[in-house]
Amino acid sequence: MREPVEQLIRGIGYQFKDVALIETALTHRSAGSINNERLEFLGDSILGFVIADELSGRFPEANEGQLSRLRAGLVKGESLAGIGRELELGGYLSLGPGELRSGGQSRDSILADALEALFAAVYLDGGYESARGVILRLFLKRLERLSLDAQHKDPKTRLQEFLQARKMPLPTYTVVDISGEQHDQTFRVSCRVEGVDTLSEGLGASRRKAEQAAALQLLNHMKHE
Repeated sequence: MREPVEQLIRGIGYQFKDVALIETALTHRSAGSINNERLEFLGDSILGFVIADELSGRFPEANEGQLSRLRAGLVKGESLAGIGRELELGGYLSLGPGELRSGGQSRDSILADALEALFAAVYLDGGYESARGVILRLFLKRLERLSLDAQHKDPKTRLQEFLQARKMPLPTYTVVDISGEQHDQTFRVSCRVEGVDTLSEGLGASRRKAEQAAALQLLNHMKHE
């Protein structure tokens, strides 16, 4: 049984006037003809514009290519799914029996689509400024970590350079778990650095993506220690 939406509403910091909108945003197409596909389409455009506008203001010296890469990193499916997991979005979704059995509530694509649909629901309920406020609150940590110097390097490279600059050992990556069907697997990978107490883990649709996620988590932890 899915969770009641009140906690999610508190998590995004927006109170809906029309609760039917959030219910639709959380309904996958497998659960019925009234679902979040149209909202996801609208939310994708709203998210792209809000992030582009914010990046333009934060990085006035950046060129079009740099801004495009920064935006792509923020709005890609993995990033959206990560925010969805922070909100525990999967527990609020309405899914058909088949998707429930196959673990659809934790699938990156379903979480990402639902988050975009949620942004559209806020926009339709409260207007652009309300949607912008919700998006920027949820993306704040990720926006604050951005830099033009690092944006073209993947997390594993950035972690390696960070460690080398401090004469620390290079990280080791270990596959902890592989779940899901053969065509739709989720990898869980750990990242450890000798001498560092923290062990980070990352999830991804491939080993490489999971390693990148684990590297980014450890890098962010070490930078803020």
